[in-house]
Amino acid sequence: MKLACLNLILLLISVHCLNCSRSEDGQQQRVSALTVLEQPEENIGKRKEEATVEDDLDPEDMEVFYPTNEWQIIKPGQAIPAGLHVRLNLETGKNEAKFPDDGNGKNGLKYWKQGNRHGMVNTDSKSFTAKELKRALKLIKQEGLVDIDESHQEKVQKTFRPIKELMEDFEAMNVVMETDMEIINKLVSKFNSTNATLENKVAALYNLEYYVHQVDNAQHLTAIGGLQLVINALNATEPHIRENAAFVLGSALSSNPKVQIEAMEAGALQKLLMLLATDQPVAIKKKALFGFSSMLRHFPFAQQQFLKLGGLQVLGQLFQAKEMESLRIRVMTLLYDMVMEKKLIQEVHDWSTRHQEKCHQYDQVNLLPSMLEQDWCMLVPQLLMSTEHDTREKVLRTMNLMISSCRSEYQAMQGLSSLLNMLRSEYEELAAEEQREGEQDGYFLGLLHSASDIIKKLE
Repeated sequence: MKLACLNLILLLISVHCLNCSRSEDGQQQRVSALTVLEQPEENIGKRKEEATVEDDLDPEDMEVFYPTNEWQIIKPGQAIPAGLHVRLNLETGKNEAKFPDDGNGKNGLKYWKQGNRHGMVNTDSKSFTAKELKRALKLIKQEGLVDIDESHQEKVQKTFRPIKELMEDFEAMNVVMETDMEIINKLVSKFNSTNATLENKVAALYNLEYYVHQVDNAQHLTAIGGLQLVINALNATEPHIRENAAFVLGSALSSNPKVQIEAMEAGALQKLLMLLATDQPVAIKKKALFGFSSMLRHFPFAQQQFLKLGGLQVLGQLFQAKEMESLRIRVMTLLYDMVMEKKLIQEVHDWSTRHQEKCHQYDQVNLLPSMLEQDWCMLVPQLLMSTEHDTREKVLRTMNLMISSCRSEYQAMQGLSSLLNMLRSEYEELAAEEQREGEQDGYFLGLLHSASDIIKKLE
């Protein structure tokens, strides 16, 4: 009903605007299908005295062209209603016009005349009388709503049920609508219950992970003490509890500074580092590395503590450990992201106090020098042997980031130059194929540039 009401208002406003858009000299005027053409100019004064409320929206009169189904000459100064066919008669040199079809309403155009009033109307569009428009405006002012289509309202009432009835039905079926925070409360209580079985605890953690992706939910988990329970569970004796606790923690920490600070103060970094440093199943190490990455990203204080606690050595051991090959690319990606994070922050020209404080914090994170000291120049290129393009991409960009400091080590590595040339040849073919398919700035072209840049810098 509100939509119909708005349509009435817009129609009334459009008629008023069209009637006020004549030119300054009162001569040739272009009008739409809803514009009303009035009597001659010499009768304007008299018309104003006798005008009714319905006439308030009418424009000044001017000489009008009366269209028919036949071509007629357009006299100088005549106003031509919109929608007519117009041509220049080459024999007489005069402009002519007529109805586009038979003049009986096809294409929505119809000519009308009532006394001294006449014009064109679009019969295809819904029209309203002046009384209907007035009534709509009056009701809007009084009630804010126009009740025009009662049948539509009845149809809506039959189609949709009131919320009160729906809630009564839910209660009858014992269906309770709970908020995320209410669910989190129940899951925490379930996990912390002394009667909960291992299966119950794992299920509670699994469901918690789904909810704490949202920033507000993760902060609520912290507020009710649930985050501390999850952190404590990293030391649980059951492997499935440790794995799922690390998973919940990683999801809660992601892009959530408040939770990162709370977790840091609760000792989460040390516990995650312990899981990575000790003998654990691959599944646990994978989730612990996820939690570890979520803790460090965009948190320079945590990165400082990571270096102080020997975290880089732990990642180096994990990178070289047998049966942990699937985690190598994750480790290298984390280190690359932290180095680039600092680099991008320092390159921003922002002299605000907040940004300067952030730069000061990152200045104390000396990750790249530590990587060079711990032979990461020799570790990273090992992953170039991978057959996966995504892995190669991450290795090449990390090597490009480190090459100014690792140039001599790269040059000394046996077989690295041949491997880089082989990759360049492969990506030249793939990039050429991309360009033949119309991709001028494709994925493989980027890999080709990365490989070529390293080769050039090593020459």
